[in-house]
Amino acid sequence: MGGIGSLLGLLALLGFAMFIGGIALAFVAASQGRPIRGAGLLALVGLVIGLLFSIVSQGIVIVDPTQVAVVVNTLSGQIETPFRAGTHVIVPIVQRVAVIYPITQQEYTMAAAENEGAQRGDDAVDARTSDGQTVNLDITVYYRVNPDEAGELYTTWNETYQTSFVRPTTRSLVREAVSQYTAEDLYSNARAQVADDMQQALTGQFAEEHLELTQLLVRAITFSDEFASAIEAKAVSEQQVQQAEREANRRRTEATGLRDAQITQAQGQAQATILQAQAEAEALRLVSQQIAANPTLIQYLYVQNLSDNINLALVPSNTPFLFDFNSLAQPSDVTPPEVPLSIEPTPEETPEPGS
Repeated sequence: MGGIGSLLGLLALLGFAMFIGGIALAFVAASQGRPIRGAGLLALVGLVIGLLFSIVSQGIVIVDPTQVAVVVNTLSGQIETPFRAGTHVIVPIVQRVAVIYPITQQEYTMAAAENEGAQRGDDAVDARTSDGQTVNLDITVYYRVNPDEAGELYTTWNETYQTSFVRPTTRSLVREAVSQYTAEDLYSNARAQVADDMQQALTGQFAEEHLELTQLLVRAITFSDEFASAIEAKAVSEQQVQQAEREANRRRTEATGLRDAQITQAQGQAQATILQAQAEAEALRLVSQQIAANPTLIQYLYVQNLSDNINLALVPSNTPFLFDFNSLAQPSDVTPPEVPLSIEPTPEETPEPGS
């Protein structure tokens, strides 16, 4: 009840001690034939003090900020408005404090480990998935008493709400939520979703029983050894398939790059050939224009390309003339070499007589 209640209780105890002491002194005085008036007065004062402070101490209720007190009217049997933090006065005998609930956050854990849960031993929630697999879940729920509805909680559950409601309700709704999923879903990506489903279901149930659920934690999900091995083998197989796909994609990319490079090279070569042909055609066009404008230009170019020591050129008779031979046939200042008019035959060439 707090410091004031303890002090009043101590004063009441001292009063009753005075009463007992006065009675004892009165007996001693009577046995010795002395007057008992003083001892009787001490006993009377002690009795009054003891009864007074005892009644007063029972009529004062001190509630801490982390508590709420449920008060019952003993005459009508009705639950009165709960007392929140502070000092309150009740009528002794007519009113009494039935229970004081903590309104701080409480937790209840069900786990497989020996000393982690609210109960000793393996207390994990066993559940069955939609595909028939059995899983075990370590669950922790955080909740608190609704202080405005503490009287209704006392009427329904008294002080057994944790073992009579929190535990069985949580286990039941956890099993129901798990039954909506396959074991593979829980193993991969559905863990957060199933935790949300559990919390939504429990929030409504707790509110109906005057409790506020603040959080639910799925601390662990344990699968059977056979299922875990099968899932691991499947994961390895999927990784191998993904690796093969990545390798195939890499080779396709390399092949595509090589093909594109070859196409680009061929296109470049074709473009270069076209540009070269266009340049040669343009050059020929310009040469044709120059020849048409100056017919003797080709003769000049021909002579320019002859060696310096060439004095005579033989031209086939069927070759189109590139030069004006009339101009070339004109006498020149060059003196031709002397040629012998007769040539004597060599001994091999002498004709035999009679031939």
